[in-house]
Amino acid sequence: MSNNSNTKQIVPMGQKIAFGLGMLANQMFPAALGIFMVVLVEDLKFPAWMWGMLFFLPRIFDAFIDPIMGFITDNTRSVWGRRRQYVFIGAIIMGISFVVMWQLYRENGIDYNFWFFLLWSFVFYIGLSVFSVPYVAMGYEMSDDFHERTSIMAISQWIGQWAWVIAPWFWVVMYDPTWFPNADTATRTLAVWVGISCMILAMIPAIFIKSKSTKDEESFSPLTFSTIGGSLKEIFESFKEAFVNKPFRKLCIATFLIFNAFNTVAGFTFFIVVYYLFNGSASDAGIWPTLFGCVGALATTFIVIPIVALISKKTGKKNAFLICQGISVLGYILLWFLFIPGKPYMFLFALPFFSFGIGSLFTLMMSMTADVCDMDELTSGKRREGIFGAIYWWMVKFGFAIAGLLTGVIMSSVGFDTSSPTQTEGAITGLRLFFSGIPILGTLIAMWVMRNYDLTEEKAREIKIELDLRKREL
Repeated sequence: MSNNSNTKQIVPMGQKIAFGLGMLANQMFPAALGIFMVVLVEDLKFPAWMWGMLFFLPRIFDAFIDPIMGFITDNTRSVWGRRRQYVFIGAIIMGISFVVMWQLYRENGIDYNFWFFLLWSFVFYIGLSVFSVPYVAMGYEMSDDFHERTSIMAISQWIGQWAWVIAPWFWVVMYDPTWFPNADTATRTLAVWVGISCMILAMIPAIFIKSKSTKDEESFSPLTFSTIGGSLKEIFESFKEAFVNKPFRKLCIATFLIFNAFNTVAGFTFFIVVYYLFNGSASDAGIWPTLFGCVGALATTFIVIPIVALISKKTGKKNAFLICQGISVLGYILLWFLFIPGKPYMFLFALPFFSFGIGSLFTLMMSMTADVCDMDELTSGKRREGIFGAIYWWMVKFGFAIAGLLTGVIMSSVGFDTSSPTQTEGAITGLRLFFSGIPILGTLIAMWVMRNYDLTEEKAREIKIELDLRKREL
């Protein structure tokens, strides 16, 4: 393992919780962002194409920063190690920029607000890359044990899921006139609380997860302006080498399909609940849009993640993935039938099944990526958690950008009019068809991709034994 690695079989619970609190920040920012984005359409009257571009452009920018950040964090010589300082700095950039970018005022007009939000989004996503790439790599390095890795990721995802429990309640606050006169005023205030609190949470891994100095490490590539050309070449070479790794490629493709199929249609939830179940009245919809996200997240926290960890230990990570994603397909089918006007409570019965998709995805995939890093070390002789983490999240973020763009395209194509208080039956039926259909299709293709994933527990243990033998010979 690298100098930063914790080679103990059992990682102390305090370290797992510190890592998990970072995950809470890592998930709260996008959770709040997804809730607040509704305000751009519903209250500030951004057209659907602008909404799509605000999803697309910053995430494309972010996706191309990640591999560079992965190279930097893997090759940083510092008394603080390779990761901690970036996690700390990235947390500050994220927190401040998140607060600023939501200071939008109706009187400034749509065009001004669009450009203001877009530019500050770029700053926010720079901070997200500086934070998230080394943060994820920290998690890969915390243990070299096959099942302990799943435990670390399960605990971090359990803590992180509370973001998705809390964030949907912002809708209640935003659209309750006893709290704020309008939703855009509410968003400006809530953004301050979210930005500052998440900034503090994101700093915790940097403070409490210790690492050894890499100041005198001679094997790292230099990080200077004079070698930036060579460094960029090495980034792309590392990217190519990592993606040639067959198990890793499968993980990336499967995650791309599942996560981004989900995100393409996730923004439709609010509109389906308000316009299909409550005929366009956000006030009548009350807490039902909130309950969709909140109950789903609670199901993930208390049902999905513990079951995933148990299934993984009993059947292996690949089989756990296939079982959980199969359950999620059932959930999407149920949602088609259980969105019933006049009976909004019926969709709650589908949520535990629906939650197995995203709820199991990162618990298993992040654990499997850590196994892949061992496999890569066996062939390359290098520990490249930062590069592998960056490439994995590059796939996620690139897909997320495409998903955001497709969201706007789909809303326009089905005839959803953001300036109208009501919507046509065809527009809402179109949203519902895409809401269930796209995730089902993406999940089924991902399951087919993962059907012959072969980095099993037995193979992972053989790799670990071989790596240990090499270290003893040095």
